[in-house]
Amino acid sequence: MKLVSCVHHFFEQYLPRIKGYGPNTIKAYRDAFSLFLPFARDTLDVPINSLQLEQLTPELIVDFLGWLEKERGNSTRTRNHRLAAIQSLAKMILYKHPEKRDITTRILNIPCKRYHRNIIGYLKQEEILAVLESVNINSAQGFRDYTILNLLFDSGARASEVATLDLDYFDPQQRSLVILGKGGHFRMITLWPKTVDLLSRYVEKYRVAPHILYRNRLLLNQRGKELTRHGIYRLCRKYLEKTLPEKRLKDLNPAHSFRHSCAVNMLLAGHPISDIKNRLGHESIKSTMIYLHLDIGQRKGIQKKFIDHTQSLLNQDDKVDELIDWENKEEILDWLDSL
Repeated sequence: MKLVSCVHHFFEQYLPRIKGYGPNTIKAYRDAFSLFLPFARDTLDVPINSLQLEQLTPELIVDFLGWLEKERGNSTRTRNHRLAAIQSLAKMILYKHPEKRDITTRILNIPCKRYHRNIIGYLKQEEILAVLESVNINSAQGFRDYTILNLLFDSGARASEVATLDLDYFDPQQRSLVILGKGGHFRMITLWPKTVDLLSRYVEKYRVAPHILYRNRLLLNQRGKELTRHGIYRLCRKYLEKTLPEKRLKDLNPAHSFRHSCAVNMLLAGHPISDIKNRLGHESIKSTMIYLHLDIGQRKGIQKKFIDHTQSLLNQDDKVDELIDWENKEEILDWLDSL
């Protein structure tokens, strides 16, 4: 049995139609096999199209995992993700071809490698305020960036979740936001008045004319297309680098640090761990329990200042809108019209 035939069925049928995996998971699995198949070809000196299922041995897979760490410098966590992709293929083969149990069982028995979890990199409340204050909201792009940073911290959503928000997911009257999370699961959260105010104003006045393919997306880039998680990552890194020292940045994932900060802020406010789990969209409570191991000191002064920030609204005076710099607006709209 040819290995490539199994791989084709894996991506075309098994993952999307039988398992119901989303595009991000499928892409991650494709990345794994785009590395593994050339490695198998070079190691076995066999063309990819001629690789046989019987050549998919634990020894080959373990050598591949070692190559990822030594030659590509991948972390243990990434190594384990690549292994999970290959083992998922083995599960499909076992499902479709029970007679191949001996081959698949050996693959499924390959253990994950233990690793030390990184320290949770969250932003302290005074750091959050400093980052927000570093944004120049007197420009169209700055206003959008300020809105996104507030949304990331308020919602605790992943960058990929924020990037794929649709307009109808946001209900300003109910102060609610629906988020499509991992595994295709939806969750609904209540937003702070400040975040609702920012999103409403962005949608009504400062959202650029959308490209026809992205007219339903809530947040758009300057070309009228949807933001990507990498774009949000760069946006967050830009403002963190403006505010925090280089040594501090080493402990932070630019976008994910806002998610961690949301959880920590909820702990400081006395929310139960179950509320934090639901807001962050964790599948298991075990993922949320890690925040209980943090040493979080209560500081009443900054806490009060932060509460004032989250409950405040933008000045509704029309002069606020007049401050927004739209000198590039006509160029953007002309460019969009030319598409």
